[in-house]
Parts: sequence; C-alpha cells; structure tokens
Amino acid sequence: MDDTTPLDAAHERMQAAPEDATARLRFYEHLSGTMLHLLLEAESETENVTPRTFEIDGEKYVLAFDSEARLVQFTQAPAPHASLTGRALAEVLGGRGLGLALNPDVAPSAILLPSGAVAWLAQMLRDEPDRLRARPEEMFAPNGLPEELLVSLDTRLAKMEGLAERAYLAGVRYEDGGRGHLLGILGAPADAQPALARAVSEALSFSGVEAAALDVGFFQAHEPITATLARHGLRFDIPSPSDGAAAGPSAPGMDPEKPPLIR
Repeated sequence: MDDTTPLDAAHERMQAAPEDATARLRFYEHLSGTMLHLLLEAESETENVTPRTFEIDGEKYVLAFDSEARLVQFTQAPAPHASLTGRALAEVLGGRGLGLALNPDVAPSAILLPSGAVAWLAQMLRDEPDRLRARPEEMFAPNGLPEELLVSLDTRLAKMEGLAERAYLAGVRYEDGGRGHLLGILGAPADAQPALARAVSEALSFSGVEAAALDVGFFQAHEPITATLARHGLRFDIPSPSDGAAAGPSAPGMDPEKPPLIR
C-alpha cells in the first residue's frame, strides 16, 4: 500500500473524534483541496464524461481516489479517469443525487459520502465572502481571527501560483462606521479573481468564521491603499509561476478550474 496521505490523516482525526465538528470540517477542507481521480466508464475526448457508478441501498455512488496508484490498485489495471479537485467534483455532483465513494478498499480514508453530504459540501464551497464595497476609513493590525483561518488562508493562497503578487489581511473601519477585516489581494488580473475569491471562500467556510467577517478587495500595486495595507496588514505570499512551467494539461477533466460535464 502507498504512503499515508494528508487526506488519510484528516480522516483518521475525524474518525477518532466523531463528535468534534472542527475535525469534520478539517476533513472536508482537505477533501475539497485534494486532487481526485474519478473513475470513468470509458475514455472521452470531449468535456462530457460518464463516471463509473455502483449502487448501495438504492443510492448511486461515483468512485474517486486521491492518487492514481490507488485507482490502479482498485481496478487492478490502468483505467480511464478524469482528474479534478474535490471542490470541482462536489460542484459537478451537487444536485445530481450522486454520492462519492472515496478510496474504496484501498486506503484508511475509505469512506462513503452520500449525496446529501456531497450537496452540503457543494453549497459550502459556493458561498463567497463579500467584495469590498465601502470605502475604508482606517486600517489597523488584524485581531481576533482564529489561527485556523490564518493557516488555511496561507495554505490556499500559496497554491494560487501566478494568479496574484501577494495579499495583506488588515483590520478595517469603513466610512459608515462598520468594522471588520479586509483581505487585499494585489496584482490579480480580472480572470484570476474568481479563483482567488473561491480560495478565500473555502478558507472561511472550513474555519467556522462567517463570510461577513471578512471582505475581499482586489488592487494594483500602484494604488495608494496598498501602502496602507502593507503597513498594517499581515502579508501572505503568492508564488510566481515556476520557470519553464508547462501550460497545463488539456485532456478532459484534467483542468481543476474546468471540470468535466458528467452525463
């Protein structure tokens, strides 16, 4: 059997504390950010794919694995599959009445997630923090946010390679007297902003912090507000694109931002 994965570890912590809501959220957070390999009935050269399913107690499940090696271990031979993040898979499965069989028979994280759990995860990932709408009057160092949120933000923004330059988290008081926190993301082109907003949304959803407690703003480095953010805010670095990095896979289902269409 292959090495223990972060998803295995999160599953073990959840199983060890069945009443711990935080442990459950951490498992679903890991699941949403993990690249999964969805078993298909056949190869497809279009965006439309047909997942292999099986039925238990009248409910259909698709099969997905957190490594290709585990998929091959299950099928005993190379098999057609589509690769996409757990978030993308939840989005395409949500509302279709399909459950998720994760790592069946091949890993300690083997679990059956019924369609209701998949739909719940899809809804969690659909919520987004508010975009900045009011004008900041004052900024100060962030305070009162749980460490879990800060760690989650750092982890997720670090995966947004090349989509922005950096980000700052600051406390803020707006012109209307409202107070909260602002995550200012610098240098993100318009087409990258939805992916960055989703990353922040996931960090919020799985930390237990209400979305209203954090606003998101997109700025360019030359704007005056960026100096204020840098002076008061907590900095998050976003990696630059790797030198010589490939443009990325184009086969159906291989781009996590463009999940396949399930028939």
